[in-house]
Amino acid sequence: MTTTTTVNGQIIGRAHYATRAVLDGLLAESGTTFHQAVALNATADGGGAMERELLTGLMTGTLKIDAEAAREVIDSLIAAGLLTHAGTRVELTASGRALQDGIRAGTSRITALLYADLPAEDLATAGRVLTAVTERANAALAAG
Repeated sequence: MTTTTTVNGQIIGRAHYATRAVLDGLLAESGTTFHQAVALNATADGGGAMERELLTGLMTGTLKIDAEAAREVIDSLIAAGLLTHAGTRVELTASGRALQDGIRAGTSRITALLYADLPAEDLATAGRVLTAVTERANAALAAG
């Protein structure tokens, strides 16, 4: 007998933690934390450099951490030589770029493994639904 599962917080949470565990295995190979990977990816997506406070804001909004925790992550990347800090901007170093490229390649392999045979239409629908849920949750958080 086949059962149909309707998306809800529990299903979303299970998918998040299962995929996160796979990603954490990849990150452990380089000694990178999830928060560090998010910061490196955001910086790379910003062209390899961005305003430090913009990166802090992206991290707080995405990860739901406070600004001090985001700044500590950024500081750890600077201390490790993966980011440089000049004035108000941070920039990927060559080592940071190489690490981020490796993480992105590994993430692409994970994505291919997990999503390979799922119909594009289903993925598009899931993307729309999860985007709407995220927007509503963020609005609820903002409303306090």
